[in-house]
Amino acid sequence: MTTPEIIEQHISQGMITTYLSVEGDGRHFEAVVVSEEFAGKSRVQRHQHVFKVLGDRMRDEMIHALSIKTYTPQEWENSR
Repeated sequence: MTTPEIIEQHISQGMITTYLSVEGDGRHFEAVVVSEEFAGKSRVQRHQHVFKVLGDRMRDEMIHALSIKTYTPQEWENSR
């Protein structure tokens, strides 16, 4: 079974984050990802980047649903 910690580990191995939080029940998850890598990218491009990092885990239905909120470090600071 996939856990929030496993998803966090895969994301953090695939990209540099300044903040990362994943919560979920084993199939449905919510992630907050803060990374400088999102600078200049649209929301769709940011989500595509996270999905690319997760790779086959999304296609193999290890993760049934993932809601993602993405921010640059500056956006994250402004939202708090």
